[in-house]
Amino acid sequence: MAASNFPGPDSIRRHVFDNGITVLVYENMDSGTVSIEGVVWAGAGNETRANAGLANFTADLLMRGTHKRSFDEIFEELESAGAGVSFGGSQHTSGFSGHSLVEDFDLVLDIIDESLRRPTFPAEQIERLRGQVVTGLQMRANNTRRMAWLAYYEMAYKGHPYGQSAGGYLDSIGNITRADIVDFYDRYYGPKDMIIGVAGAITADEALRKLESVFGKWRNDRQQITDLSPDVSRPLGLQRCHVPMLEKHQADIVLGLPGPRRAAPEYLDASVMNTILGVFGMMGRIGQNVREEQSLAYYASSRLEGGLGPGSWAASAGVAPDKVEQAIESIRHEIRRIIDEPVPAEELADSLAYRTGSLPMSLETNSGLVDMITGMELYGLGLDYLQQYQEEINAITAERVQNAARKYLSADDLVIAVSGPVEAL
Repeated sequence: MAASNFPGPDSIRRHVFDNGITVLVYENMDSGTVSIEGVVWAGAGNETRANAGLANFTADLLMRGTHKRSFDEIFEELESAGAGVSFGGSQHTSGFSGHSLVEDFDLVLDIIDESLRRPTFPAEQIERLRGQVVTGLQMRANNTRRMAWLAYYEMAYKGHPYGQSAGGYLDSIGNITRADIVDFYDRYYGPKDMIIGVAGAITADEALRKLESVFGKWRNDRQQITDLSPDVSRPLGLQRCHVPMLEKHQADIVLGLPGPRRAAPEYLDASVMNTILGVFGMMGRIGQNVREEQSLAYYASSRLEGGLGPGSWAASAGVAPDKVEQAIESIRHEIRRIIDEPVPAEELADSLAYRTGSLPMSLETNSGLVDMITGMELYGLGLDYLQQYQEEINAITAERVQNAARKYLSADDLVIAVSGPVEAL
């Protein structure tokens, strides 16, 4: 798909219903299928430590019983049509996704409508889900990689909504009541500032008509929308924590610091910086140094999480316990290098080509298309984002990458979390 053929202002229909729902529709008439995605402002950042996990818990219950259908009936109907619908939660929002053949889109829409607006939260399903979540948390507690990430976020975002586990904790999940779920639902689920994206073999007129008939009259006078993305202070010095897991043979490292918001002017510069550091090729410079050249790690890479708030830049690696310090210093070396030295022209060109070349692949399916256009609205990127993307990426210079590294990275101000045998520290 050439850049000129990417979805843009001329091909994405944007409409706002009277109740505050923004709808975006992209016609893809050759596909034979339709995908839908939506978000409401019912995120984990609305929780306290005592009820941590409530947002995800509530989202996961929406399809487990409605006024019209039981849990089993919902899944039997979807399965018979070869369709799919799912709900889930994140820090800022909860949302849904669905896909089906064109002829089954009404079914998908009806199930989303029932689940989103008329859930019944059956007591037996609450307890069934609670058991599944508890099992998942017990598995997390036995996983060195997941525990390192948990410790990292708690330290890097102390006192910030991002510092609390969206999945909750054993004690908080155990204390959630049906009344808590109903109250959270009533307080945060509603049409205000909701976003719905549709992509597939349906005309924009038809999609808007169907969506307005389903959601256009939805109201919730109790709905609250909270700013869950305050700024966060960067760490000062090297702040370390260790999660002792004495029975393990591997240590996992996560080190990083809060980074840019997705809407930051330098976000694409920072994302290319991260591609060079920990994504491209054999997981970038970090993977090349730590894993390939020194054979210190089973894996080593980095990621940038820019979203509505100050998302993290972090590198992670799984190493033998006696290699922890060497791996940490090797990653810090790569941080210093990208801050101090301009990226060579060939390395930059390869990374930019990787970024522009991977975009069309993400738009090959209706699910990929709808995820992209919904995100464009969510992050305020503009309807021309995709059409401008290649030009924006190719305009990034070695100087801009270096400036982003100097702004968002530091080898000396880092949160470092290590999980594994006590000998790791």
